[in-house]
Amino acid sequence: MARSFTDFITEEEQETKQKYKLLVVSTRPKNNEYYHTTKRLLDEAKAAGIEAFPLLCETARIDTVNNQVWNSENSDKRFDIDPDNTVAIVRGSVARKDAYLDLVSQLEKMGVSVVNSRTTVSICADKYRSAIRLNDSGVPTPKTSLLQSVNTVQDSLDSIGEEYPLILKTLRGSKGIGVIFIESRRQLDSIIQLLWKQDADTELLLQKYVKADHDVRVLVLGNRVLAAMRRDVLKGDFRSNASLGAKVSEYKLSEKEIKICLDAHKAVNGVYTAVDLIKSGNDSYVLEVNSSPGTSGIEKATGRNLIKEIVEYFMHRNNWRWVAHEIGRNERIEITGVGDVVANFDTGNSARCIIHADDWNVKGKEVTWKSYGKTYKHRLVKMGKWERGALNAQVIERPIVTFDVHFNGRLYKDVRFALDDRTEKTTKCLMNQDFMMRAKVMVNPARKFVVTESYEDFDIFDDGKTEKERK
Repeated sequence: MARSFTDFITEEEQETKQKYKLLVVSTRPKNNEYYHTTKRLLDEAKAAGIEAFPLLCETARIDTVNNQVWNSENSDKRFDIDPDNTVAIVRGSVARKDAYLDLVSQLEKMGVSVVNSRTTVSICADKYRSAIRLNDSGVPTPKTSLLQSVNTVQDSLDSIGEEYPLILKTLRGSKGIGVIFIESRRQLDSIIQLLWKQDADTELLLQKYVKADHDVRVLVLGNRVLAAMRRDVLKGDFRSNASLGAKVSEYKLSEKEIKICLDAHKAVNGVYTAVDLIKSGNDSYVLEVNSSPGTSGIEKATGRNLIKEIVEYFMHRNNWRWVAHEIGRNERIEITGVGDVVANFDTGNSARCIIHADDWNVKGKEVTWKSYGKTYKHRLVKMGKWERGALNAQVIERPIVTFDVHFNGRLYKDVRFALDDRTEKTTKCLMNQDFMMRAKVMVNPARKFVVTESYEDFDIFDDGKTEKERK
């Protein structure tokens, strides 16, 4: 009997919460104290019995071999990462430098669930890039144009409509900093000249001004709205940032607004984001998406401990998200006791991994098998059964054994393989969906090898010979 959607919701609600390890990736403020949200995350994790560690970008060190991180000024305090049981929450200041973002990429490659991914952080940190992504996803945004030089200012004005006032923004900025209210062409030209004289590399964009007496900050976590607050425009200003002293209050979103916020969140592939929404008449527009929002203002507005809710959210493993790394349809793996082989990564194979065997003999809990003239002996896990053929399905039995597999710099223990005759296949090994999910990889069907180096040495064909041996 088919289960309803409600059944699945009930199942999730009843799921046992599991502890995990929490890594908070941040920068160090000048006063050497942690930023407010960083400290709150560490405190709430401790209260929940979760081992947590602050990784500060300025002094961060990552050992990808031993799965450890530490801060160089305090190297005796090291944090052991369990790649399959660690969540890293990335704070906004990390987006300032590519070197800091590279740390995020290292964690992603180690298999850590990163909130948010480097790609998401980079998109949200670049206001023009995020505007393009939102537009491409059908999310309503104010008309925006990139300023490339003094010679293209008029082109940008024409593209958004030269109607004052309008907004001038630096591509990177937060908490209302780098947002300028422009009331005339003369003012626009003067400020642009000033900014580019101070730094010729400053990236600017023009945006149509949407008049409103408030905006709405919406926190989105996973696939649902976590909380929303109204922020009143500051007296004598056009900005409404809580960090600048704007009055805040809880806000109830309409169904239309909820959809817009979720669409914006999905457009940047977010896990935890803040969507800034503004209304003009009956229309709503997304101003930007923040990949690392703070919570002090919205916790004040709602009276809720949102940091605690975020920490508890990741106690449910099905809420985790990993960054999949691209591999080719064929890649080299090392199987303990067998050696290097080329494996076909098959996204359509959900049953089990398979390794070639010419023949086998099962005796009790042991199976002896041969492959290309070599004999192997392993403990039998079980005899696996599956159907082969479409119309006249046959039940096939094959021995199942386990191997430790080295792939892409990591060791995967106790991977189950079925023994089968693959003499007519181009590889002696096939890896299934379960292993790909465990390894957090995705296949580019247009590429044969992506990860493997010098693959010709391992390009094993039907007869077990490499291309070099055949020549």
